[in-house]
Amino acid sequence: MAVMLHILLALVLSPLLLGIIARVKALMAGRNGPPLIQPYLDLVKLLGKSSVYSNTTTWVFKAGPLGVLAGLVVALFLLPAGRVPALVSFPGDLFLFAYLLGLSRFCMVMAALDTGSAFEGMGASREAALAALAEPALMVGLLVFVQRSGSLSLTSMFGVAASAPAGQSTPMIVLVAAALFILLLVENARIPVDDPNTHLELTMIHEVMILDHSGPDLGFLLYAQALKLWVTAGLFANVLCLGDLAGTHGSAAGSDLAGLTGLGLHVAGILIVALAVGLVESCMARLRLNRLPQILASAGALSTLALLLLWR
Repeated sequence: MAVMLHILLALVLSPLLLGIIARVKALMAGRNGPPLIQPYLDLVKLLGKSSVYSNTTTWVFKAGPLGVLAGLVVALFLLPAGRVPALVSFPGDLFLFAYLLGLSRFCMVMAALDTGSAFEGMGASREAALAALAEPALMVGLLVFVQRSGSLSLTSMFGVAASAPAGQSTPMIVLVAAALFILLLVENARIPVDDPNTHLELTMIHEVMILDHSGPDLGFLLYAQALKLWVTAGLFANVLCLGDLAGTHGSAAGSDLAGLTGLGLHVAGILIVALAVGLVESCMARLRLNRLPQILASAGALSTLALLLLWR
């Protein structure tokens, strides 16, 4: 029951994360800001309209939003939630999880290139360049937990007790968590990497790729953006909760109450991540494009340092 509840909460509450971020930014700026349910209202409005397609686009452009959304939904099925195992779990599913995020990005890039617009092609090239730097940092960070748990499954990695004592594991967890938070900002095109509220500027990355989308297609992309934020924040929350779950997952796995409690803590952690993202965006400006490789290199360095601490 807790497994299906996790999926249901993610599908229903993910747009709320965008509302929390927008509300926090407004409050930090001294404004009331939009209501928390504004993303839901935007989705309803977009789904009620019709899509407009350019004569230069093909089926690739039309299939892009559905491919982006499908990849993230399947990735959600592979993500555990605290003490609640993933809906789909098998040895090596962490590689499928990473490639599903890459598939979602690939569909976005191909849809942008299919428009034939040099402006959208510019954003697509930037997205691909950032992905080439972000994916190694993600895989090295996950490798730390593979080494600790001896498993290639996300559910086992974040649920099975690690061989090292929790006190010795804390520095590694903090380093990987810091790297994943940087990657969260990059993957979701948030400040200081990109500004999702900016349009028609030469420094855009994500927003420039969806300029030609409209109606339900744009709604699918907006919902996929919220779902991707939930998935990456959920991965970050799992990393922070690993020390507490180690040694207790085996005895609590069969308890519905323990599972629901763990799920509640997991969801609360995701909401706190959205709050943290809003605070970061309120306190920082967008970085110059030539600084983005440096911030991704720092995420890779943090993950590598955590792995070296594990091997020492």
